[in-house]
Amino acid sequence: SYLLVDGSGSMGYGQSTLSKFDYGRYLAAALGYLLVSQRDAVGLVTFDTAVRERIEPSTNPLTFRRITDLLQSWKPGRETSLAQVFAKLIPTLKRRSLIILISDFFDRIEPLKQALQQFRHERHEVILFQVLAPEEEEFPFNRPTQFRSLEKSSHRILVDPYRLRSVYLEQFARFREELDQTCGNLGVDLVKLTTSEPYHRALGTYLDARTRRKGKQ
Repeated sequence: SYLLVDGSGSMGYGQSTLSKFDYGRYLAAALGYLLVSQRDAVGLVTFDTAVRERIEPSTNPLTFRRITDLLQSWKPGRETSLAQVFAKLIPTLKRRSLIILISDFFDRIEPLKQALQQFRHERHEVILFQVLAPEEEEFPFNRPTQFRSLEKSSHRILVDPYRLRSVYLEQFARFREELDQTCGNLGVDLVKLTTSEPYHRALGTYLDARTRRKGKQ
């Protein structure tokens, strides 16, 4: 099994709770512990604009320690195209594996769909954990608000949330629906999480998905 964890710029967002980046790191550690406790080999790939660190899957407890140490010391990077990173990574995965992707998946749907198709073409089992901040789902801002780029700190814009809210929520709902449909059509499990939710929901959903898949084999 590989844990693929996104550390690109958008994952650094967090206002009322943990950042998505921190939530994703903790989630990866929890899933890694669960895999090791089941005597499954587990590895880690971290990425932003490119793959940054890679630990090959192993059942050795020392490997899990390396994974947690790497996650703890890791810092988020710049924004990226997930599809381009995945396209370069997939040919290097030598064997059929369980691929656990942890990201907000903020990318254009069509190239992301092609990358997921390639994972499935190589017969990998894929589970997506989509990590979002509550504000990204609800857009609760009700007064003039300054937004800044997580990639370029100097890029800031002041907006009226009342004028922006309906457009944002419509586009966000369309993105979520397209991601849902893409995963459903490809036989990929999609687990949606917000940073205000406890990890045990993610772990329970993972176990349900694994049980369901094994029952079909």
